[in-house]
Amino acid sequence: MIRVENVSYSYQAEEGPVAALTDVNLSIERGDFVAIIGHNGSGKSTLAKMFNGLLIPSQGRVTVMGKTTADPEQNWWIRQHVGLVFQNPDNQLVATMVEEDVAFGPENLGIPPAQIRERVEQALAQVDMLDKRTHAPHLLSGGQKQRVAIAGILAMRPQCLVLDEPTAMLDPRGRREVLETVLRLNREEGITVIWITHHMDEAVLARRVVVMERGRIAMEGPPRAVFLRREELQKLDLDVPVITRLAQLLADDGYAVPRDVLTVEEMVSLLCP
Repeated sequence: MIRVENVSYSYQAEEGPVAALTDVNLSIERGDFVAIIGHNGSGKSTLAKMFNGLLIPSQGRVTVMGKTTADPEQNWWIRQHVGLVFQNPDNQLVATMVEEDVAFGPENLGIPPAQIRERVEQALAQVDMLDKRTHAPHLLSGGQKQRVAIAGILAMRPQCLVLDEPTAMLDPRGRREVLETVLRLNREEGITVIWITHHMDEAVLARRVVVMERGRIAMEGPPRAVFLRREELQKLDLDVPVITRLAQLLADDGYAVPRDVLTVEEMVSLLCP
């Protein structure tokens, strides 16, 4: 789906170029769910903007289904196939009614009105917001706003969703709503998901976790394998999910508990078989 090859990127600052990414290599398979984690300034958000050509590498290249993001003639096509959702839903809502907001993207693509109506209805149904189609976006909860923002991307029929810390500004209920929506889109619709987060309990739901540090990939692998490397993660100013930390502390104290427990449900099934 997406291939990142030897990518480096520098921001221009008053004191000169500042490296944000250095020699990054990464492949995202079609239908995958990849979580990218790292502390602030690790390069994860810069990398997210590479996936749909919002930023172009200073060195190396990014390709989406074989088309390079550095080719201006391919930008429109790439952004139809790779949708980017940011952390603040208020910055992504542009209309006074939910269905009008979701229609904004398809209208800019020149889709015929009849098809736009069909796409809007389908996209709102996908994020379970069809009953709010005539509501004003600013009256919705944070989680609902973010689901509308996701619907706006879905209405353009992308094959990949890139979500840059989409739950950072949400309460626990909103976080759960957005997570459940994206998981369903990945599992039932086959949409490729790249989830940027600093919440370790969100990363455990991915099939693969990529850890960023100082603009480089420090480690990657399935969540169980990555979160077993607690000491290495702590050196990167990260930690394991709370339930995994509990499992590791219990194991250290001699209890027969696996060190790679990832969820509360797993722990409950182990302790209360």
